Formats: sequence, structure tokens, C-alpha cells
Amino acid sequence: MDYAAQREQFARDGYAVFERALSGPLLEMMREQCGTAVKRADARLDELGTDVDGITHRGSRYFVADCQRQQPRLREMLFSDTMADICRATLGGDAYFFFDQFVVKGPDKGMSFSWHQDSGYVRGNGGPPVHKPFLTCWCPLDDTTIANGTVRLMSFSEMPESRNGIVPHIREAGTNDLVADAQGKEGEYFEVPAGSVVAFSSLVLHSSSGNTTPNLRRVYLAQYSPEVLLNPNTNHLRRNAIPLLRDGKKVTVV
Repeated sequence: MDYAAQREQFARDGYAVFERALSGPLLEMMREQCGTAVKRADARLDELGTDVDGITHRGSRYFVADCQRQQPRLREMLFSDTMADICRATLGGDAYFFFDQFVVKGPDKGMSFSWHQDSGYVRGNGGPPVHKPFLTCWCPLDDTTIANGTVRLMSFSEMPESRNGIVPHIREAGTNDLVADAQGKEGEYFEVPAGSVVAFSSLVLHSSSGNTTPNLRRVYLAQYSPEVLLNPNTNHLRRNAIPLLRDGKKVTVV
């Protein structure tokens, strides 16, 4: 697909919405895999003898990373024609799968997530301090609302300095979040149906409120980079660098 309108908005604002891009058996598969990932996270917390592991808080907020390595069925989505089209409309002709994780907020008490840039987390957690902006594809597995903690984005037009690079982040005690100063600005909430893809630059500031509903709020997050990211000092690969697109052509098929 061409996605001309999304291409224009992404270039201007740093984000674009692809409504109901993922559906049917693919969406159901992702929901099943999400349940498996949360069980694995709880087992790890049991093993560690704690309810907090990094930015994961048992029953309240889960970040389960690098899932496709242990759950290879997720590659059906990560390397699908749909994701290739979305990468063409946002990143351009070259895209490498970089990182994936499930982000789940528990019912009634699901925690909020502070304003940040995804590139700020890469730099703040030991990744390359200078890198090309990559793409985050925020894929809700449930209909999202303000009440259940949907994503809130701050466009480049609202926060122009974010387009130019990583803004300062401070690690917050208690939550372990890396937090950027939103300067009192509001951003925009995105209430979208399950199976949509909210795609945004790793330089776009974003956050989410808590989940106050009686149901889980489940999201699968997939990231793609226009370049191979290496850890500083060692030059070892950071996360993944599996090519999806080269010169606009899809090169990995699952």
C-alpha cells in the first residue's frame, strides 16, 4: 500500500496512525503470545523474589522484551507485508528489525508511564548516544482509551526541539522510568481500535496514563531502525539488526 497521507504526516509531525492495519488471525496470535510473555515475566519475578524488575511492576505494569527470540511466531507480524509497507511510509527504503516487547497495564491499578523519547532509553541504558532516529510501532491488542492508558504523543510542531535530538532525561526513583521535561505541554491522546499501528519517531516525546478500567490494556511494540545499531566501546550488536527492507524491497520472509 502507498499510505501517502501517513507518509506526509510522519514527515511533518513525527508520527502517523495506520488504523486496523493488523486484524484477524494475526491479531489473535499476538494476543495469545502476550499472555505467554506475561506468564514468563511473572515467573522471572518469582525467581528473583521481588515484585519489581526494572520498569516492570507485578500486576500493574509489564515490559517484556526481546519476545520474538523465545516466541518465534511473532515474526509472522514483525516481517509481514503490512509492517514492510508501514516502514516504507515512515523510515523509507531501509529498515532493520531492532527490538520488540509487550507493554501490559494491569486492570484498575495499571501504572502510568512518564514522558520520554525512545532514543532517550537507548542512550540512557548504555546504547549508542548518537544514532539515527528509529521507528516505534505501538500496536494495541485491545481498543485503547484515555481510561485504560492509551499512548499520548507530542508532535514535532508542539515540541520542535525534540526533532533535533535527544532531550535530557532523569531516572525517577521508585518507578525507574527515564523522564523528560514536557514543559507543561499536553500532547495528544490516541484512542484507537485494536489492531491499529501508531507509528512514531524515536525522538517523539510520549507518555501514557494509568489503566483505571477492569480489563488489561495490552500493546505489542515493534521497533525498526534505518541502520544497524552497535553498542559503544565494544561495537557489538545492540539488540537485533534483521533486515526487513533494503532499497525499498522486502528481503526477509517468514
